[in-house]
Amino acid sequence: MFTAVPSTAATKTERYAELAGQARGLLAGESDRIANAANFSALVFQSLPDLNWAGFYFFDGKELVVGPFQGKPACVRIPLDRGVCGAAASQRRTQVVPDVHAFPGHIACDAASRSEIVVPLVQGDALVGVWDVDSPLPGRFDEEDRLGMEALCRVFLDSLRT
Repeated sequence: MFTAVPSTAATKTERYAELAGQARGLLAGESDRIANAANFSALVFQSLPDLNWAGFYFFDGKELVVGPFQGKPACVRIPLDRGVCGAAASQRRTQVVPDVHAFPGHIACDAASRSEIVVPLVQGDALVGVWDVDSPLPGRFDEEDRLGMEALCRVFLDSLRT
């Protein structure tokens, strides 16, 4: 049984490194994508401050389809040419958006969201989906968050290979 360890990290970078270690422990020995996505979402949502949504959209070969998440009900399907998630998926580049209302084509699943970070999930050349995290605070995510979220997503993707 996995037990989350309270944070002793002093900096944001250290906190992400600690969280990645917790994610590795939580996902160890399990390769089911849905089970790991559900536990990963819960771990991140409960561990990081000022979030109102954290979860996955998986690519079905045509569009992004909502997967396990924490937060309010979400948009179910997102075309690759729409919103922050679509941009991350189609460009295969992490999107850090300080003000979602200023992002062209933003899809407002939760009107309370003000900032967002979306990491594309890619294995080899294949798009698996995106990891999407929203905050009710404008400017919540920065470069340290980008690096930390990308490291967390590598842990998730590695868990699918076991």
